[in-house]
Amino acid sequence: MITTKTETKRMHYAWVVAGVTFLTLLAAAGGRAAPGVMLLPLGNELQWSRATVSSVVAVNIFLYGLIGPFAAALYVRLGLRRTMMLGMTLLALGYGATAFITAYWQFFIFWGLVVGAGSGLAATVLGAAVANRWFTKHRGLVMGLLTASTATGQLVFLPWFASLVTTSGWRSAPLVVTCVALGMIPVIWVFMRDEPRDVGLRPLGETGAVETTPRVAGNPAKLAITTLIEAARTRDFWLLAGSFFVCGASTNGLIGTHLVAAAFDCGIPEVRAAGLLALMGIFDLAGTTLSGWLSDRYNNRVLLFGYYGLRGLSLLFLPTALLGPTAGLGVFAVFYGLDWIATVPPTVRLTGDVFGKERASIVFGWIVASHQVGAACAAYGAGAVRTALGSYAWAFTGAGLLCVIAALGVLTIGKKKTPAGSDGAVAAVS
Repeated sequence: MITTKTETKRMHYAWVVAGVTFLTLLAAAGGRAAPGVMLLPLGNELQWSRATVSSVVAVNIFLYGLIGPFAAALYVRLGLRRTMMLGMTLLALGYGATAFITAYWQFFIFWGLVVGAGSGLAATVLGAAVANRWFTKHRGLVMGLLTASTATGQLVFLPWFASLVTTSGWRSAPLVVTCVALGMIPVIWVFMRDEPRDVGLRPLGETGAVETTPRVAGNPAKLAITTLIEAARTRDFWLLAGSFFVCGASTNGLIGTHLVAAAFDCGIPEVRAAGLLALMGIFDLAGTTLSGWLSDRYNNRVLLFGYYGLRGLSLLFLPTALLGPTAGLGVFAVFYGLDWIATVPPTVRLTGDVFGKERASIVFGWIVASHQVGAACAAYGAGAVRTALGSYAWAFTGAGLLCVIAALGVLTIGKKKTPAGSDGAVAAVS
């Protein structure tokens, strides 16, 4: 009895794991923020069009998403710690080599492939895996905080990158990310743990004896593919994946990659435009954390309806804001920033409710893959639209309309009971 009281007074090790995961996601997010300020100077130096540069960014984003479900399977097979260290190593290698490229094929290999793969191992799927393994109580809140690390990465890195690129050239940005990624490797090794049982605990919020279930063995790729086949038989999987496709197309693929360039087209300096993205990061940090808290308490379908609807209206307003008074961009930054990635906690929650705890992380990995396919399409498509028409207006308007459609679609998630996998979960969500 004395031991139990002592344990309850100590901070649960889950919070240490969440802190290390937050820093890992923060480092990876810093790297993903780099294209926003590198797009113009890189293209100018190497004499590439925006469509050419965007094509490699699109490959990077696509691979980042495709790796997600396999990363989730690796978390199960190899453990969180080793997979996270592998991700940071790939990021350091890819970004470090990118700083010295002189040809398109080099940019394609190091930024498109190596960085894309490393990013996929340290992505939103990681946050979902940690939240599901280590937390029963506060799971939605923790997912919100971990997702918000992407916004915090923008807040920390974007203005710094913009200043560095302006004063020292675009090659300085990937070198900074290289140093940050290398610095995270020993932190992960020392403090990260794979599961609560590794430190003699149960997930936060659970009581009783420590679980002794053996770790899953087998081929991670086969596990990921098998899970996809089972999930794809359900209507709810396609609703979740389709809405997340729109989420990717309307966030990092479009705004994260092209907003600075679009603002520059309208006479707004790059450093000021990067500051606008950082302002969005401040509001997204608050909005996504609040979204996690709300996802523990309210109907997640209704939350997603509100988030996609608000984002759609913001994007429809953006072309006017870019050409109008400065105050208009401030209004856009506030409303768009509040739900940049606020969609993640409710989507994770619905995925767990529909497919069950055991396979939720892998299914969510495939949903994130859909997100990144949408982002890749928008990253390349917006660059192609700008090259062909001389303006981003149609790209922003199209993304806004897609968000409105997604807002209506998410209201039907979980309305039908359909088989959802071997663990017996069904798509019936309250």
